[in-house]
Amino acid sequence: MLRHKSAIKRARQSEKRRLRNRARKTRMKTAIKAVETAMFSKDPELVMERLREAMSIIDKTASKGTIHKNKAARKISRLHRKVNKFLASIA
Repeated sequence: MLRHKSAIKRARQSEKRRLRNRARKTRMKTAIKAVETAMFSKDPELVMERLREAMSIIDKTASKGTIHKNKAARKISRLHRKVNKFLASIA
């Protein structure tokens, strides 16, 4: 058990941050999956809309410090490549 007042507070803060970060990461992963699912619909407008939403969410997650900015850039880049490949296959 924690005995020091500062350690108790730090544990409380860490738990809040952990839950907040987990929610942000879950939201980000869901947005990415939404883009990949939209590709099955064969609707380019829907895919592009989902891509824009996902990019925004990924950038927000990085700006809050939940993930590193380079990881966010990598995820966006890979998602963009998938979408571009999808759009090329339709055209």
